[in-house]
Amino acid sequence: MAGNTFGKLFQLHSFGESHGKAMGGIIEGFPAGFELDIDQIQFELLRRKTNQGVFSSPRKEADHLVLLSGIYDSKTLGTPIGFMIENKDPQSKDYDHLKDVYRPSHADYTWEKKFGLRDYRGGGRSSARETISRVVAGAMAKQYLQNQGIEIRAWVQQIGDVEWEGRDFPSLEAIENSPLRCPNNQAEILMQQSIQAAAQDGDTLGGVIYGQINGLPVGLGEPVFDKLHAVLGHAMLSINAVKGFEYGSGFEAAAMKGSEHNDEFIMQEDTIQTKTNWSGGIQGGISNGQSVYFRVAFKPVASISKMQNSINNQGESVDIEINGRHDVCVVPRAVPIVEAMAAMVIMDFCLLQKMNS
Repeated sequence: MAGNTFGKLFQLHSFGESHGKAMGGIIEGFPAGFELDIDQIQFELLRRKTNQGVFSSPRKEADHLVLLSGIYDSKTLGTPIGFMIENKDPQSKDYDHLKDVYRPSHADYTWEKKFGLRDYRGGGRSSARETISRVVAGAMAKQYLQNQGIEIRAWVQQIGDVEWEGRDFPSLEAIENSPLRCPNNQAEILMQQSIQAAAQDGDTLGGVIYGQINGLPVGLGEPVFDKLHAVLGHAMLSINAVKGFEYGSGFEAAAMKGSEHNDEFIMQEDTIQTKTNWSGGIQGGISNGQSVYFRVAFKPVASISKMQNSINNQGESVDIEINGRHDVCVVPRAVPIVEAMAAMVIMDFCLLQKMNS
């Protein structure tokens, strides 16, 4: 099965199903001799875990990282880094009544038609639990990038129809002190009310995550097919439930004039910068030294407890009610996943730049 590897020089090969023995991966290309903070990696895993309240899935997983290879005395050896996270609380019986049914807006039908069979237990490989391996690789990449002066941060900007327009780079503490990872108390209260109403109605909500990358050097990104924003888009659109990606001015640019949208160059303290940043820190697919910012749109969680009509694998009409353990809104838990994918992209480009220089 193709499609389980991400990156060129810094690569993640991931494995595992939602209700299998474990999730895990192999990371290749991490430079030797770098001292990793293992506790920080574990912290990132706990940011995305289930059973966090605020209508998160009640699945109780410890999400304890087990390192298998490639690290000794907390230092990378330059060899493949193998790791796994055991699945301790799958409760596969919750899905027995769905084994022959195609759940609306899930991967059941397409997966079965492509491979001839599917793991119906929690979606198998198509489950969002797959993203746990990305968070491990991303946590390592973030530490490498921080050592280069590069900071990556994401936060919740919108849930349902409640949106917060703030774009100031918040502290990690401000984000993590918020149950919904929205560093604006007034917006968060309204978001919580919306989630509460959806939960009471047996429904779910989507939302938008805003991401920002500070401290990038000029020159990251490859011309034509591997533009920086193109690979960032690939990374974000590969995350479960993501329906849209935009960077810089995004779709807003369509309503602007060139005279409004152009970023004029200026000199500031002997450094070339731009007066505005509609380009989102990327021009010609290459970083220009300004902040890269982007937005990622998530659809409402497809597993709802409302009664729905669908089809089984015999083509018969069926009524289904999904009663498993699911998030009402997955967006807050997706924040570390968005950061992780951004970190993997940027680290890969940093290594490519070093190789080409």
